[in-house]
Amino acid sequence: MQSFFDIAWMAWTPATALFFSLIALALATMTWLAVRYPETERVGLLRIPTTRGDRLFISLLVGAFIHLFFLGLLGAETLFSLPIGEGVEVSRLWLASVISLITAAGIFRWV
Repeated sequence: MQSFFDIAWMAWTPATALFFSLIALALATMTWLAVRYPETERVGLLRIPTTRGDRLFISLLVGAFIHLFFLGLLGAETLFSLPIGEGVEVSRLWLASVISLITAAGIFRWV
């Protein structure tokens, strides 16, 4: 029987590690920005006042839905393999990640 603290069952892939590293980097950057440049609420395309934290939350939700859309409709098949080491497979989820990052940049800019 596995204990609660045994996380060997989790799928720690390079994509998962990159995802969580980018979230940690975003939170650290936002903390530094909040200390260095105190923010005021901003009204964007949604026509409601939002803060940096609100925009981060919205972008994470949109990113999750983009990944679920790709998994549900397109699957996670391999698009091609890179000749690195034993071959790094690039799946459709990497494309979803790129789309999510572009969407997050747009959300931070215009929402």
